[in-house]
Amino acid sequence: MTRTCSKRILLIGYGAMAREVVARLPDGVRVGWVIVPTEFHAALVSELTPQGIEVLDSINQLDAAPDLVLECAGHAALSEHGIPALQRGWRLAVVSVGALADAALHSQLLNAARDGDAVLQLLSGAVAGMDGLAAAREAGLDEVTYISRKSPRSWRGSAAQQMIDLDAVAETTVFFEGNAGEAARAFPANANVAATIALNGMGMEATRVVLMVDPHTRRNTHRIHARGAFGEMTIELAANPLPSNPKTSMLAALSAVRACRQLLEPTA
Repeated sequence: MTRTCSKRILLIGYGAMAREVVARLPDGVRVGWVIVPTEFHAALVSELTPQGIEVLDSINQLDAAPDLVLECAGHAALSEHGIPALQRGWRLAVVSVGALADAALHSQLLNAARDGDAVLQLLSGAVAGMDGLAAAREAGLDEVTYISRKSPRSWRGSAAQQMIDLDAVAETTVFFEGNAGEAARAFPANANVAATIALNGMGMEATRVVLMVDPHTRRNTHRIHARGAFGEMTIELAANPLPSNPKTSMLAALSAVRACRQLLEPTA
């Protein structure tokens, strides 16, 4: 039996990740609106209007309330459109968690959620185990370290190009060591994971981050080690990147799909 579409989402952004999410939406959820910069309107209107999707400039143009606002567009778009969405009382799921390394933006989003009695949902993105890490925090954490290892292709177009010769690297090499806030700010397209771990654990300044380039891998490997009163845990994922965007893990898009599916389920 086919489930009747009953939930509509608003997408902020319509790049590689958003398209992957749309391709995997469960029965019962559909995109009602997309917000993108004006320069992309003409092409997207032609593509999306026949599908019953409105292409908009801002939250103010919506003629109804979405069941979920899903951000897939980065720092600037999260600030411009996420804050008014929360102020209206709409649930906002955030993919670009790295943007919250900006403490001012994080505070503005939290205040908007309180003012609108809304929910700010930070997606787990490319990693797993964030529920366990957040639970461990309740008894106190002594150490959280995140190590990221990706191919040269996945680091192209980022600050890594100024730190290491990606064309010449012959073995696994560390090119950055710092805290999660520094990593998220320096590598906004790659380090959402660092911010996600920090926000579920010890915070931006206390979370140690190591970034590596590995010319022998095609996967994005994330390793998290945490120690505290709860004991000790190590989580490691070797994730396939999106074919259309090697900077993004497939699992990050799937976490957004999961948020959409939860609209249909009685349990969270």
